[in-house]
Amino acid sequence: MTPARLVGLETEYGIYVEGRDPHDWLDEARAVVLAYAGAAAGPWDYEREDPRRDLRGFRVRQLASDPRDAQYDRPGQMPLSQEEQRSDRVLANGARLYNDHGHPEYATPECLSLRDLVAHDVAGERIVLACARARAAQTGRPVHLFKNNTDYHGASYGCHESYLVDRSVPFDRLYATLTPFFVTRTIYAGAGKSAVESPGPWDDVPYQLSQRADFFTEEASVDTLHRRPILNTRDEPHADPGRYLRLHVICGDANVSEFATALKVGTTRLVVALCERGWQPAIRVRRPVEAMRAVSRDPTLRWPVELDDGRFLAAVDLQRIYLEAAQRTFAGADAETDWVLREWAAILDDLERDPLATADRCDWAAKRLLLESYLEAERLSWQDPIVRSLDLEYHAVDPERGLGAALRQEGHLRAIVEETDIQRAMATAPTDTRAWLRGEWVRRFAPAIERIGWERLCVRSNGACRWVSLGPLMGGEVARLAAALREVDSLDAWLARMEGGSTDA
Repeated sequence: MTPARLVGLETEYGIYVEGRDPHDWLDEARAVVLAYAGAAAGPWDYEREDPRRDLRGFRVRQLASDPRDAQYDRPGQMPLSQEEQRSDRVLANGARLYNDHGHPEYATPECLSLRDLVAHDVAGERIVLACARARAAQTGRPVHLFKNNTDYHGASYGCHESYLVDRSVPFDRLYATLTPFFVTRTIYAGAGKSAVESPGPWDDVPYQLSQRADFFTEEASVDTLHRRPILNTRDEPHADPGRYLRLHVICGDANVSEFATALKVGTTRLVVALCERGWQPAIRVRRPVEAMRAVSRDPTLRWPVELDDGRFLAAVDLQRIYLEAAQRTFAGADAETDWVLREWAAILDDLERDPLATADRCDWAAKRLLLESYLEAERLSWQDPIVRSLDLEYHAVDPERGLGAALRQEGHLRAIVEETDIQRAMATAPTDTRAWLRGEWVRRFAPAIERIGWERLCVRSNGACRWVSLGPLMGGEVARLAAALREVDSLDAWLARMEGGSTDA
């Protein structure tokens, strides 16, 4: 059996507001978050978060910051508090909505199944779009959001993945197992990009697989905003730190394709499970940062990767090393695992045979075909300025504008979830993870919540503030707690039923 594993996605959305100076977009991102009209609670509980704590057993003095970010600061502007800047909202579906450095960000609730995760990711698109429309109604200025990773002016923003991992896994094994996988996962998980924004191999290629590959310079570190690493070593488990660590993956693209999201997370989850069992590949990639850029940019679409021993191995074949290990270990474990193994094998075969035959599943291939078709029809070149505009429109969240959204609606991108799944995810959390309890707290008792996070919340009852644990992480314990609480109406009765899941503040 594959172990049950909490997973989640955090997507930062690009923003453009018609008629506003770029300096104002930081404020506009906050305003979009604050325009959320449903039940919500905040502010966020930052007490148990420390982004400078490293998995390798130390704490860094400071995080790297990008000096280009200063261009968006207004001289003389009074600094806002962290709470004002973030404007955190925890929603009744267990998700978190907030402003992250000038980008509306939606973090899905914790999920166990890929179907739930994809549904909540798409639900996030719907929710931030509703916020953008509400903000536009307030000001009369259209607000455009993009599920992408670059503004084409040197700034990048992320789509981060989280995987709950056994704390006993040594860092050296994590690094050795995950680095070659992340370097090559782009061949099916990349979102595609019609430009190059950093030096490296094939720096004049007109189109590449990944939007994020240009922005990574390190192999491993805690940083996320500048000098970004392939393997992020931030140690914030959001769970019992003695039992778990949280693998915080920042090197992936934001996907419009539901299939790409599911396969990206599904394959990574299996590789993590292999790592927990002690497996690691018998190869190492030479210069992983350069290799990741080379895979993204290779105009031949053969993607050779140089290994430490001087050999070259195609990215498809390197991925097959992981696939075959997962097949040997997990085949037949459950229907979802078998789906991942089957689709992983199929897409690697297609990528080897005809990479563009994956356009019904891979964002990079779907977008490339769209752009090539337009350029041919209009007799334009890749250097024409309109190419970047069309590239950006592929990622527009508004289905009336988004080229990727249109492909999804027309069935040209393979779907994973149905409309009923998305509607359910917009309203409720998964019932088999602790997110259900977080969402129910917000739905029923939002006015009483004074602070809230992934693991706990602070609630005011009878004039006193109590910290309440969000209880078990997943599975049967969550179901039993949910059954005990469903018929409870009052806050005091709810607290009484928590059976010791709280401590005094």
